[in-house]
Amino acid sequence: MSQQNNTNYDENDIQVLEGLEAVRKRPGMYIGSTGPGGLHHLVYEIVDNSIDEALAGYCTEIKVEILEGDIIRVSDNGRGIPVGIHHKEGISAATVVYTILHAGGKFGGGGYKVSGGLHGVGASVVNALSEWLELTVKDGEHIWFQRFERGNYSEQLKAVGDTSDTGTSVMFKADGEIFESTVYDYEVLLKRLREQAFLNAGIRIVFTDKRDSEDIREEVLHYEGGIRQFVEYLNANRGKPLSSDVIYVSGRQNDSFAEIALQYNDTYNETVLSFANNIHTKDGGTHEVGFKSALTRVINEYGRKMGLLKDKEKLAGDDVREGLTAVISVKLTECEFEGQTKGRLGNPEVKPFIDKLVQEKLMNFLEENPDVAKMIFDKSVSALKAREAAKRAREAERKKNAFGSSSMPEKLADCSERDPRYTEIYIVEGDSAGGSAKQGRNRAYQAILSLWGKMLNVEKARIDKIYGNDKLSPVVTALGTGIGEDFDIEKLRYGKVIIMADADVDGMHIRTLLLTFFFRYMRPLIANGNVYIAQPPLFRVERNKKIRYAFSEGERDQYIAELSDDGKYKVEVQRYKGLGEMDPEQLWETTMDPEHRTIVRISMEDALKADETFSILMGDNVEPRRKFIEENAKFAQNLDI
Repeated sequence: MSQQNNTNYDENDIQVLEGLEAVRKRPGMYIGSTGPGGLHHLVYEIVDNSIDEALAGYCTEIKVEILEGDIIRVSDNGRGIPVGIHHKEGISAATVVYTILHAGGKFGGGGYKVSGGLHGVGASVVNALSEWLELTVKDGEHIWFQRFERGNYSEQLKAVGDTSDTGTSVMFKADGEIFESTVYDYEVLLKRLREQAFLNAGIRIVFTDKRDSEDIREEVLHYEGGIRQFVEYLNANRGKPLSSDVIYVSGRQNDSFAEIALQYNDTYNETVLSFANNIHTKDGGTHEVGFKSALTRVINEYGRKMGLLKDKEKLAGDDVREGLTAVISVKLTECEFEGQTKGRLGNPEVKPFIDKLVQEKLMNFLEENPDVAKMIFDKSVSALKAREAAKRAREAERKKNAFGSSSMPEKLADCSERDPRYTEIYIVEGDSAGGSAKQGRNRAYQAILSLWGKMLNVEKARIDKIYGNDKLSPVVTALGTGIGEDFDIEKLRYGKVIIMADADVDGMHIRTLLLTFFFRYMRPLIANGNVYIAQPPLFRVERNKKIRYAFSEGERDQYIAELSDDGKYKVEVQRYKGLGEMDPEQLWETTMDPEHRTIVRISMEDALKADETFSILMGDNVEPRRKFIEENAKFAQNLDI
């Protein structure tokens, strides 16, 4: 979206709102956390500034590099941050941007009509939370340079050379005094940068990881098709598209711009991603509500117009979104985000704008493409029939359980405590492991549910097939919440739902199946932080009744060295091939005792990753599965398969 209506972007466009005192004291307020999320957020903020230059029409290429020592360098070919003396502060405008909170070209000046970033605080926050930061600006005449250390500087911005180029380069090292770790995850950054390239059609982002000189990784992210290609990319690992064409609509309203791309596939799951000014609104908002309500109305109107719906028949939102993959992107001069994490867009004017856009342009598309329209409509009607079948199955289950909670699953060993704040349930695969867990547990607050046999592949089954399924219904009954539209978190019987499976490929499969089930049909469980993965040990290392449990080969070798002293003593090492090999006492000590166990809480991001992995491994598309196995084979080479 090119908006070149202010070529005179200079020091007078930089407005100052407040100082930078609190950032190092309370970093979480500005970047969310000092864990991995906050660390990667530093990169996003600097990249967002370059993206804003692209949105304004002045930047075509952004280079992002991870250098040796986990140093980040972000360079663009935009106009370059203004270097003139700021009218109020008496220092270079570039220095103002990097040292004063809420200073930038995004507040009231004409520098940017549309911008993402963290309310314009990005550059100064990154500077404050970096051990050092070096800024290089090219203004078409001179090269300007300034170095900062933990947000402070000893020398002003100064000219260090001449150039006819323009652009900004920022190099920084995250502060080890602030962050738990300063090591970047290549895949995490790649995902975000690819997203940005899709959302800004035509921009070229070159991402390079130079930390290992013998294994330099580079990705050129450049998508002329923008969000159309985003939808194709998202659908590549899922089912077969109903039509090869991606439906695309776009429109403007005053200074606001919206674009939507959508494509249906033959699966039963929906993927709708929404963005506002390039920021992923994971909790939706007015743009997503407008799209969904208009889509439902348009498909129903089309059905009536074509005589495909009976008088009293009406498709619900879930019906028309079955198998849908869609990306909604809006660019606004002022985004009103709800909540500190910008999870939800609140602008009220966006809903009618999107609603009207979808109503007019999608209906035109359906009328002009009757073959595609018929496939979409038939899939929606099929979903309606499945929903009605699910309703009948749900009512049958309710009648069956009408006499209260006495009909708990046969394989559930319940706990005596009833307050979910203090209870936890272990979902264990296999009778052997389940038996050990039942004997080793603390019966007061720990419940055990044993699963057996092959679990239903929810990726290929509608909700009506889940009611009464002998592998999944025990889980649903034990948790007490119901599923789908009946789900009620208030009825959850256990505060912690812990998946405990073997540390091998089969165990990973069970974990992924359960996570995908929770993600599809009990999503608030994950969003609320109730789901955990148990981490059983891989090895038992013993000498002279001294016992250590190792969770990796590295830990095993470390314990062998410790217990063998000078290497003259024999150390016994047992490799656990499954939970069933542990006796109840060992299982309690290593995996169930809150004092010593390791359990990992599953976040929505983890669940999305599991869902994507499951779509690859268990879907119908052979090529993505082959590629995934090839790329991940090295991680499985030490497993006993």
